[in-house]
Amino acid sequence: MAALTRKDFTSDQDVRWCPGCGDYSILANVQKVMPELDVPRENVVFVSGIGCSSRFPYYMDTYGFHTIHGRAPAFASGIKASRPELSVWVVTGDGDGLSIGGNHLLHVLRRNLDLQVLLFNNRVYGLTKGQYSPTSREGMKTKSTPQGAIDHPVDPIAFALGAGATFVARTIDVDAPHLQEMLHRAHAHPGTAFVEILQNCPVYNDHEWEEVEDRKTRVHANLAVHDGEPLVYGPKGARKGIRIADGVPSIVNLGDEDDPIAAGVAVHDEASPSPSYAFALASMQRPDFPVPTGVFRAVEKPTYESMLQAQLDHAAEERGPADLRALLESGDTWTVEG
Repeated sequence: MAALTRKDFTSDQDVRWCPGCGDYSILANVQKVMPELDVPRENVVFVSGIGCSSRFPYYMDTYGFHTIHGRAPAFASGIKASRPELSVWVVTGDGDGLSIGGNHLLHVLRRNLDLQVLLFNNRVYGLTKGQYSPTSREGMKTKSTPQGAIDHPVDPIAFALGAGATFVARTIDVDAPHLQEMLHRAHAHPGTAFVEILQNCPVYNDHEWEEVEDRKTRVHANLAVHDGEPLVYGPKGARKGIRIADGVPSIVNLGDEDDPIAAGVAVHDEASPSPSYAFALASMQRPDFPVPTGVFRAVEKPTYESMLQAQLDHAAEERGPADLRALLESGDTWTVEG
């Protein structure tokens, strides 16, 4: 069989996002990565809810399911539990996934089904024309918050860590190499992989992530984390590091010749048994700290579908093969006559 290419995963549907939307970049990178995963198209399923991001399944030439608002994780759970051999991807946004869908997202993360969740975070409701979302900054003025948002925003990374996710990562829509690396890492992880993708909405919340998207400012505003390496960022001559003491991060100024570890800079440990270190990273926000990107946490524990299959196998050993007719005819029965 001929090797698959990006074209094989590109549908014939016209892509209908606003010009300049970050979703275009995400779609292009997902389509590029798919053939590299060596999974047959007939074994790939994209599931979405409602929102701009949720148009995604139409643009992938795979199986797809455009579901209802916030419920994509529930549908994906059923698909994966019944067909564990499938590669299941959930595409959601900060509104769809963390507002009406927050409860459903929580449960797929804690259950640890072997699927991937891509959450596009533009900090605004785009499809419904610019209302504030669960991740909008305090004080943000929108059509639904003309005096400024007073809600404390949800941090998607902290949310995923609190729900017990075994793989948590963050990337940026316009950083193609990094985005592709995170997609590969997420797919390779045995369990639920949660990836927050910082994404620009040029119509209703333009320049929200400009500091980490612009190559000129990214070096100061972004902390790219790598397992086993010290948390260092900044250009030559203005390097800085992150020290973490008692779970509280702080910034350390570094000279070009300084040894970061000797200066007390923390070393990234994505496999730490406790999520407390990852929580400390998640607490870092602009403008006080750089925005961390990369894999925050990657640990392993049994997947939901493997434990479910073990229960089914055990029940079959104890009680014999399942018999649906015998089940329906067991216990009290009634005969209904006309």
